[in-house]
Amino acid sequence: MSSVLRSAADSSVLLVQLTDSHLFAEADGKLLGMETRDSLQRVIELVLQEQPEIDLLLATGDQSQDGSPRSYERFRQMTAAIAAPVRWIPGNHDEVPAMQDACIGTDLLDSVVDLGGWRVILLDSSIPGAVPGYLDDRQLALLERALGEAPQRHHLICLHHHPVSVGCQWLAPIGLRNPEALFAVLERFPQARAVLWGHVHQEFDQARGDVRLLASPSTCVQFAPGSEAFQVDTTAPGYRWLRLHADGRLETGVSRISGLAFEVDYSIKGY
Repeated sequence: MSSVLRSAADSSVLLVQLTDSHLFAEADGKLLGMETRDSLQRVIELVLQEQPEIDLLLATGDQSQDGSPRSYERFRQMTAAIAAPVRWIPGNHDEVPAMQDACIGTDLLDSVVDLGGWRVILLDSSIPGAVPGYLDDRQLALLERALGEAPQRHHLICLHHHPVSVGCQWLAPIGLRNPEALFAVLERFPQARAVLWGHVHQEFDQARGDVRLLASPSTCVQFAPGSEAFQVDTTAPGYRWLRLHADGRLETGVSRISGLAFEVDYSIKGY
């Protein structure tokens, strides 16, 4: 069920998260006026400049906007420039069968990864044909099993949908529908250190007890923090890095590109 990427428990490991890239079958496809391939390429170039040695690259959903096989092929090709193992989880815009087809013969969809003194657990919160998220019984059982099998490791749990409010009223109905089920499991395992997600297209960093709660910017369009109704932000695309230490400490930050100007096209509904 799990794969080991680095076994030296006394070393720290570096993760990079790319999320909500929203690629299209067409190379010049735009989301709300932004060409998503171009913005992803710029973020990848920034990662290459800033992070010379990455232990794991996480793609936390909505790799595709249209669910097309070509968009997943493009995402694979583009992220191959980063010399690191990669794992994907689906988001609400992804078509899981097409994603699975794109990952045949790879470990891109492996749900548990051990590296350093940590275990990374990747959960599928997508609901076919729906925008909100839900962790079904299989995903909750996977989470409980993965936590229980490695009590000596620190655990990072990844999913697409937000399990807590991020302060945007319009996002509240399209988050995780059963967050209480997620936290009921996590509360039984003190080795759970952090939960990481995408979907909200903005930076978020809070804590729930001893568990760090993290959301990250999209590699394309950003959503305005604190907005009551849908609103695009002018903040630039970016990525999150996470330094995981053997003693359970987690250092993290967000880095954004510069020099990308675009005009928001609000005629695109439902983003």
